[in-house]
Amino acid sequence: MTETRQEVSLGMPQLPAPAYPAEVRARLEADAKEVIARYPGSRSALLPLLHLVQSEEGYVSRTGMAFCAELLGLTTAEVTAVATFYTMYRRKPSGDYQVGVCTNTLCAVMGGDAIFDRLKEHLGVGNDETTEDGKVTLEHIECNAACDFAPVVMVNWEFFDNQTPESATRLVDDLIAGRTVEPTRGAPLCSYKETSRILAGFPDERPGAVEASGGAGPASLIGLRLARGEEPYPRVVAPRGESGHADAPQDPEHPSGPTGEEGE
Repeated sequence: MTETRQEVSLGMPQLPAPAYPAEVRARLEADAKEVIARYPGSRSALLPLLHLVQSEEGYVSRTGMAFCAELLGLTTAEVTAVATFYTMYRRKPSGDYQVGVCTNTLCAVMGGDAIFDRLKEHLGVGNDETTEDGKVTLEHIECNAACDFAPVVMVNWEFFDNQTPESATRLVDDLIAGRTVEPTRGAPLCSYKETSRILAGFPDERPGAVEASGGAGPASLIGLRLARGEEPYPRVVAPRGESGHADAPQDPEHPSGPTGEEGE
């Protein structure tokens, strides 16, 4: 009987995370102290600090987690436990545009699965993978909290409602080509790093960006209008097979959503 031996590699201990360059460390530390000062207990600042370090590298690196742990008096294990729990924190380098396709139940049956499959084929990437040019990271998202506009795609957490495989394909092509892309609702797009800084609690200083954020769309507000006894919109969703809102103007070149102002 021949004995088969299997080599087992225990690996080498992981080296300590490298430190930020001095000028980067000084800038991040000043911002971090501003964030920490907002909370009665410094530990509560961990979530925005993770967004802050993500805004530096485009993901939460070991260096970023060590930085957060040091400033908050936590262990790296405690910081890692939080960073790996929330999917908004990237654990590896990602693209300038995070394209999330909702594949939860309603979006899936309305076409979300077809959109996700089309984008994987079109971009040549799988879930949580980035295109070779570093422009787009594709991922499926369990829920974008916008079921009334299903199927929904988000780019850097801005909404693109009532998508189809065709409009979503055009969307990612525009992103890769550097063409201007307007969300259906919300502020104009910025890079993923810039988005992370805003999520860390720093103001969006782009002219008009805050005003452009707007409010919820008509489909989200219909229940509130009924509760107030107001006359509801005659129709807030498009008939099956049609894109966009039946009561909103459409852009024939980009029928991913209404071109007019939504909400209140």
